[in-house]
Amino acid sequence: MNKQESDILNALRLEPFINQRILAEVSGHSLGVVNRSVKELMSAGYINEEVKLTPKAVKEFKSKAPKNAIILAAGFGMRMVPINMEVPKGLIEVNGEPLVERAIKQLHEAGVKEIYIVVGFMKEKYEYLIDEYGVELVVNSEYAVKNNLHSLKLVLNHLSNSYIIPCDIWCDRNPYQSHELYSWYMVSDLIDNDSSVRVNRKMELVSVPQNVGGNTMVGISYLLEEEAKIVRDRVEELCKDAQNNVVFWEKALYHKDKMIVAARIFPSTDVVEINTYEQLRELDSDSNQLKTDAIKVICETLDVIPDEVEDITVMKKGMTNRSFLFTCNGKRYIMRIPGEGTDKLINRRQEAQVYNLVNGKDLCDNIVYINPQNGYKITVFFERARVCDPMNSDDVKKCMQRLREFHNMKLKVNHEFDIFGQINFYESLWENRHSIYKDYNKTKEKIFSLKKFIDSHAGEKVLSHIDSVPDNFLFVYSGDGKEDIRLIDWEYAGLQDPHVDIAMFVIYSLYNRSQADSLIDAYFPEGCSNVDRVKIYCYISVCGLLWSNWCEYKRNLGIELGEYSLRQYRYAKDYYNIVKEELNKLGGGI
Repeated sequence: MNKQESDILNALRLEPFINQRILAEVSGHSLGVVNRSVKELMSAGYINEEVKLTPKAVKEFKSKAPKNAIILAAGFGMRMVPINMEVPKGLIEVNGEPLVERAIKQLHEAGVKEIYIVVGFMKEKYEYLIDEYGVELVVNSEYAVKNNLHSLKLVLNHLSNSYIIPCDIWCDRNPYQSHELYSWYMVSDLIDNDSSVRVNRKMELVSVPQNVGGNTMVGISYLLEEEAKIVRDRVEELCKDAQNNVVFWEKALYHKDKMIVAARIFPSTDVVEINTYEQLRELDSDSNQLKTDAIKVICETLDVIPDEVEDITVMKKGMTNRSFLFTCNGKRYIMRIPGEGTDKLINRRQEAQVYNLVNGKDLCDNIVYINPQNGYKITVFFERARVCDPMNSDDVKKCMQRLREFHNMKLKVNHEFDIFGQINFYESLWENRHSIYKDYNKTKEKIFSLKKFIDSHAGEKVLSHIDSVPDNFLFVYSGDGKEDIRLIDWEYAGLQDPHVDIAMFVIYSLYNRSQADSLIDAYFPEGCSNVDRVKIYCYISVCGLLWSNWCEYKRNLGIELGEYSLRQYRYAKDYYNIVKEELNKLGGGI
């Protein structure tokens, strides 16, 4: 039985046969297709001479009926900033109804009561659904670093005659049925340049080149056991490769240049994927979720109404914060919202003190608003700005010159960034967990032995940036094309030996020793003494352990930082050995 025949049989199940013209209207197929399909269905024994379902057809419907549904709701929904700071995207309300509740109710209407929801971000917010709707929650603890392919892997044992549903879909008309006869993947009739598939004349979903345009991928799917088995095996295999950590589960549907399931086209007027604040506002301008604390702060700060906050676009997720770009009265701004766990990592009062000191000195981004309690910050967006390229020697020289100019200002605040104290502090945040590194205690002992040399050769402690990494050096341009460099993200800034900032640039750039020496030479065009160079090597080692401990804390929150984490620990160990070797040359020791 092909797709067309299945559609005709399903139409006959829903409404008694009157004539083929009406059957064509109900099924959505041409009169010719209906005529041909009716003959084939009769020949195969699915309908009788009166065009009514036979016991064979009833048995077919029963064997292919939906057993359960899987709702994927683990992710951050990063593009929903600032809404996702207060509610996960599956619980965003449209017309007073949470998206996931609407999906559950529509499934219930179709007789599907066995529902599994894979949760992760703000998982506790979904707990009430267990009592209200009898769903089962499945926790994806790796939601922060792996896409929904890995969420689906957690429920593969349930995948058979199953609906797979993204949590951010709003369907006006119920897309679920008590009876299904074939596997399908839903797309809309809207053309989307970001889509990777289009529907061909055979109602197959075939791949399209990037940016060519295809049918908008809705994401709802139904899998019978035959295709479900293929997907189960494929998901297992894909999840073995770390390169697939960021891919969507749909990758498991592809075989060569097309999907293994048929297309189901849903009118774009009946289904909406809500990915952004703007999409929600367009669908339901009165939604409670539009009235977020962040939008309220923007309105109060800039003296505007919510409708004047436009073009909200999420920016690249940072290692500490979430930020989004928006427009008010023709001018663009950036709002920063602190990320998970930063309340323990950052002293926002100290940060505000630093910004109050450096603001107006052409050192930092232009601050419009900063909250010393929760860390919310609004800055003016620099048009045509770019960050430093650590592999571009001209960029690096300019940044080191700017960094030294800042250090020579010898600004003072009333707090210090104590590197060794912070190492212990980050370790305390592990909550009695052991380090993931087997030799951590031995490594830490070696690193702390460097403190004596550092203390005896440290320069005057002045305001230092601490997070002086290439991404935080912003090249900005005035209307006449004049270039300037601003330092952004002063969250960790405090009193410290300014040479620490050189070490921070090295370890974030993942420089080798030769590149590290070139950076030092760029900061000291007049030449760097051997003692200062060894001291900077010490800072590279110590700061490597510092950020390694920071990474371990983030890892315990479910945030994996990949190579960066491993390399920081290597900096700690490798540069300890370099310091030891250099001190032996100088006739000293650790």
